Order: sequence, then C-alpha cells, then structure tokens
Amino acid sequence: MLKAIIIDDEQHCIDRLQMLLDSHSESIQVAKSCASVTEGKEEIELLRPDIVFLDIQLHDKTGFDLLSQMKSIDFEVIFTTAFDNYAITAFKFSALDYLLKPIDKDDLAEAIKKLLKQTALRDASQRIETLFHNFRREVEVGQSKRLAIPTMEGLVMVDVDKVIRLQSDSNYTHIFIMPNTKITTPKTLKFFEEILDSGQFFRTHKSHLVNLKYVVSYLKGKGGYIVLSEGSKLEVAVRRKDALLQKLNSV
Repeated sequence: MLKAIIIDDEQHCIDRLQMLLDSHSESIQVAKSCASVTEGKEEIELLRPDIVFLDIQLHDKTGFDLLSQMKSIDFEVIFTTAFDNYAITAFKFSALDYLLKPIDKDDLAEAIKKLLKQTALRDASQRIETLFHNFRREVEVGQSKRLAIPTMEGLVMVDVDKVIRLQSDSNYTHIFIMPNTKITTPKTLKFFEEILDSGQFFRTHKSHLVNLKYVVSYLKGKGGYIVLSEGSKLEVAVRRKDALLQKLNSV
C-alpha cells in the first residue's frame, strides 16, 4: 500500500482527486491533504509519503519551491496543473508524471499504473534534480537538455546533444550515444519521438530516429540511405525521403 499526500490550494481540486483515488484504495491511501508549501513540507517530513500529488501553483509560491526546500526527496511526484503548456516537455524529460486539471479518471489510472511499476523510489531525487536542470536550461538559449533514461538497473542521465540515434526493438529502444555507448530502455521509440526536438531529431524509418547533426551524407535510392558520423548506414523510408531532404537542406 502506497501512502499519498495531496498538496493543492483549491479545495474542490483536492476533493475531486480524493474521490478519484478512492477507486484505487487497494494500492494508494491518502494520508493527508495540504493547501500550502509550508504545510506540505511539514507533512511530508512527518508522514514520509511514497507519492505526492503536487499542484504547480500554490498561492504565491510553486510546487518547485516546495521541492527545493526538501533536504532529500525519497518520494515520487505526480504534478497536477491547469496549464497544459507549463513546461510539459521538462516533465517528460525528467520521467515525471503530470495530470492536467480537471483531472480525468483514465489519466489518473494510467499515472498510477506507471507508479506501481516503479520499484526504486530512491531514483525520485535524481529525477527531480534533472527536472530543475531542465528548467534552468529552458531560459538559457543553446544549452543542452538531459534525459533521465530508465533502464533495468536504474536511471542513466544523458545529454541530448550526445544522442546520435535511437533504434526501435519492439517495446524497447536502443539509444546510441557519443562517443561509443549504447543504452537499452523499456520506452518505445514513439515516446522519444514525442519529447525530442523535431528540429534536431527526425524519424527516418519506423525503426530509426536520428540526430540530424550527426548525418554526414545521403545516398540516393528508392528511399535512400543516410550515413552517420559514427559509421552507421540507415535506410530511409520512401514516404519520409522528401521531408528528410528538406530538413537536411535547412540544417
């Protein structure tokens, strides 16, 4: 049974989330609800929850203010927000879940499903650190983001600019990183396609997503082939050929 705390400054939002969580009482128990950063911090330190449902905007402060005040973060965080453009990319990069208000029961069920698959809550602190890293980089033009990539052993932190290509393998993805590293993760290629910058990464084939900065040549053919700087020669799907050439001409 996971112990949860809800932190939100709107009582009707707390009530709705509590009602929805009642349907998952076999796996999650709400121990406390709080309405401020100060109260939330106190209750987290007192109750030591497994999961915190954290609103982003809390009166004149934010959920990030609360997290930055914690001496250690040994709990999972699911953000709740009414702003669908509130740095959602940063949440995804940091492997954190988020729920848009008004919270949908199916979205909550999916978030809980992911939560229950997490067996190493100790990784939460590292993901929060990456979240802050990515937020700082949002305002620093030209700075690289980092990916928190889940593997069988835990999380691997990777600079996005060093990712050469990603290759699909059923429900897994192999990630090839400079200078000579390969990581396998139980995330689909589609997941990475959605969160990586479409101006930098391109899906050349159903099995390949490549970082265009590492493309050194294009070889003609029905769809053609691209050659990457580390020597890979990858097929280009016919229907993606024109879009790829257009991208390469604009890089």
